Amino acid sequence: MLAGNLMNAADLTGHIVRAAQFLVGRIKGGLAVVNVLSNFLLSGASGAATSEAAAVGGLMIPSMKRDGYDPAYAAALTATGSLLGPMIPPSLPLILFGVLTGTSIGDLFLAGIVPGLILGGLLLTYALWKGRRDDHPVAARVPPEERRGILIAAIPAIILPVFIVVGIRSGIFTPTEAAGVACIYALVIALFVYRSLSWRRLLRCFHDTATMSAGVMLIVAMASMTGFVLGIENLPQRIADSILGVTQSPAVLILLLNIILVVMGLFLEPLAAMVLIVPVLNALAPTIGMDPVQMGVMVVLNLMIGMCTPPVGLVLFIVGTIARTPIQAVAMAALPMLVLCVIVLALVAAVPSLSLFLPNLFK
Repeated sequence: MLAGNLMNAADLTGHIVRAAQFLVGRIKGGLAVVNVLSNFLLSGASGAATSEAAAVGGLMIPSMKRDGYDPAYAAALTATGSLLGPMIPPSLPLILFGVLTGTSIGDLFLAGIVPGLILGGLLLTYALWKGRRDDHPVAARVPPEERRGILIAAIPAIILPVFIVVGIRSGIFTPTEAAGVACIYALVIALFVYRSLSWRRLLRCFHDTATMSAGVMLIVAMASMTGFVLGIENLPQRIADSILGVTQSPAVLILLLNIILVVMGLFLEPLAAMVLIVPVLNALAPTIGMDPVQMGVMVVLNLMIGMCTPPVGLVLFIVGTIARTPIQAVAMAALPMLVLCVIVLALVAAVPSLSLFLPNLFK
């Protein structure tokens, strides 16, 4: 969290957006493609859909509106693109799932990369198709004298997730130590590369990180208490037995779990929903036979989709406020993109190698 806040305070989002505009802005519907690519590149520093939606949306939605894009479409594209944040490492929801279940956080980080790439590719394809169909404008050309500097400025931010994942998987440092190393890296980049971090902004980063961390740790603390009480009452096993009473087919059980997760995601914040559902998942795991790493990616993606759906889609409210567009209009515009998210979710649930390929490759 602190590393992400430091990078954002150093105008990381601006550097990423300018790099994306240089790379893909000169095609039809360029700003929409820049939006998706910016979300993808920024995901390595944010780790959370809400912060990514606010950061990218604050820059891209007004620009897209000025170029004649439908505000609801601009907001919806930003909302669904922000789901890449929890999939590409480092991811806060995947970290919490690892803490709650004892699953390797390094494996979870690697497992989210391929589904994240597929989702990003589908969103880019949709943006390109819609750009040609609706004759969206081409983004402004980047002056030749600025191009090299734009790419060089974006490189430190882009390599941060690679640095973290490689460090954890190679055994150079643990996930906890990786957080400290990432903070030092981000601080050095902000102070000596971007040179845009004042003392006031640094203190603000510490304040925001403390607030965010307190919220997450409160959820973790409540999760421990909830898990203790549920264990005494044997409630997860009872719920699992009730589900097993309906069917013992692994495929049907996975489908039922996804339906339950979709319903929970409609009404609950993802981290709170994870606290409630993880004990039941642990009780059902032997029957389902799903690898916990694969299950973690499935659970996180499912609950993140809920952040882009009414009635409690927090990301929808963020982008709707930025676009000054009714939530209903944003939700309707997001439907085709949410279908793409569900397709990726179905692939993650049905094809284990999609999420397990990279963890198995680096073992």
